[in-house]
Amino acid sequence: MRPIAVLDAPSNLGLRPPAPGLVPGCYKLAGALRDQRLLSRLAARDAGVVVPPRYDIRDWRPGDGVLNAAALARYTRQLAERVDAVVDSGDFLVLLGGDCSILLGPALALRRRGRYGIAYLDGSIDFRHVGNSDRVGASAGEGTAIVTGRGQPDIADIDGLGPYCREEDLVILGVRDYDSELAEVRGLGIAVHTTPEILAEGSAAVGSRVARRLAAHDGYFFVHLDVDVLDPEVMPAADAPDPGGLDHPQLTELLRPLVTDPACVGLQVTVYDPDLDPDGRHAAALADTVVAVLRG
Repeated sequence: MRPIAVLDAPSNLGLRPPAPGLVPGCYKLAGALRDQRLLSRLAARDAGVVVPPRYDIRDWRPGDGVLNAAALARYTRQLAERVDAVVDSGDFLVLLGGDCSILLGPALALRRRGRYGIAYLDGSIDFRHVGNSDRVGASAGEGTAIVTGRGQPDIADIDGLGPYCREEDLVILGVRDYDSELAEVRGLGIAVHTTPEILAEGSAAVGSRVARRLAAHDGYFFVHLDVDVLDPEVMPAADAPDPGGLDHPQLTELLRPLVTDPACVGLQVTVYDPDLDPDGRHAAALADTVVAVLRG
């Protein structure tokens, strides 16, 4: 395995508040995993932190577009610069979120380099956009739509580089087979592997096949991991846990052939919420999985 660099992106700009007046707790993810000695266990260098702007939606109203849009666009550019530096160094990037909207930073950085692929591991397809919903606002639920060019231009077309990822270069894994956006996404030719399909074929076999596809098509690729790809029985401390997910060994088998492929430049971890894990046992299990994937 290549040298590893861990970079923190503790942004919750893409989430709705869990209740009026509260701030989503996913910005604490990086600190919680560092407390599990993640860096030393990975023998990783510390690439620091990209501090996000303040989470502030006091003046936002439904119909105003993406929550925290100006702050998110600014943060995406800042994060892209730091991601670019890690990729230039040749180190494998482990990006600790934060919510799913941090994907826009790596997406912009890699788009500047040309064509690349994304393996998107998530319990939800995250393809909400103005063409299929009147609830557009929280960009964490719109990630695959935004990176494929569906979204307001200040987010989806930064520096005129949208779409950041071609539809044929995106592979979505681990969504539930009852996801309402499944038919739309497949109709566009985006590859989707639902959790039942992954379990039927075998996690390792699916991961290997997707790695070969992305490496052959694009030359290099990036992996997004939302912890709600896991079943709530083993990971309830997620922003939006949904039944029917993977367990930790199945996730390890799915991820390992992806992140160990020479074409993979990095992995980001998102949406674990330490506020929902007061004794830290789910942070420990998540850290164990990340270590098993990268060093096992």
